[in-house]
Amino acid sequence: MADNCPPSPTDYPSDCEILEGYRTRVRERDSRKNDPQRVRALAKAREIKLLLLDVDGVLTDGTLLYTGSGEESKSFNTQDGFGLRLLGEAGVDTGVITARQSEVVARRTKELNMRFIYQGVGNKNDAFREIMRVSGLKPFQIAYMGDDWLDLVLLQQVGLAIAPANAVPEVQEIVHFITERPGGGGAVRDACDLLVEAKNLALELLQKYKNR
Repeated sequence: MADNCPPSPTDYPSDCEILEGYRTRVRERDSRKNDPQRVRALAKAREIKLLLLDVDGVLTDGTLLYTGSGEESKSFNTQDGFGLRLLGEAGVDTGVITARQSEVVARRTKELNMRFIYQGVGNKNDAFREIMRVSGLKPFQIAYMGDDWLDLVLLQQVGLAIAPANAVPEVQEIVHFITERPGGGGAVRDACDLLVEAKNLALELLQKYKNR
């Protein structure tokens, strides 16, 4: 029950309680926008031209599923996918660097038109350096999102280091931005929204989809 509303005579919330709930969510949203961590991350995000992602625990929830024949299965979040699509429209390239090799990931990254696909990587730093060489980008122009110790080597180099809410403490301690949602549950979309906002393109893209 909202503090400023009289008790509802029924089991359902009153109009006052519903309105107060809306106001609470708006206040929470505004407080997140003014969060010092987010403000600092937005400043770094303005320089970003490429977002690189780990896969397990970032694009997925980290669960590994195997069929009876030994084939690997993963689930992906559609909001994450749409966020990556929006990044493309905002002029930001995307890619993955992952230690595992998966046909499912190859298919998903192709669907999302990701530019840099590095699977089965033993040394993520080698892949990162090759990406910089091919793209011509500097570390401050690249963002990386990871959730575990294997990602630390890249998170310490990039211009914008991002972790999902489920990242291990050692990762959360060094990144510039921690998403509200966990890997596989909208974390990548949170990161994409941050980058689109930093480019001052959020309203323009939203209007585009409203007018379709």
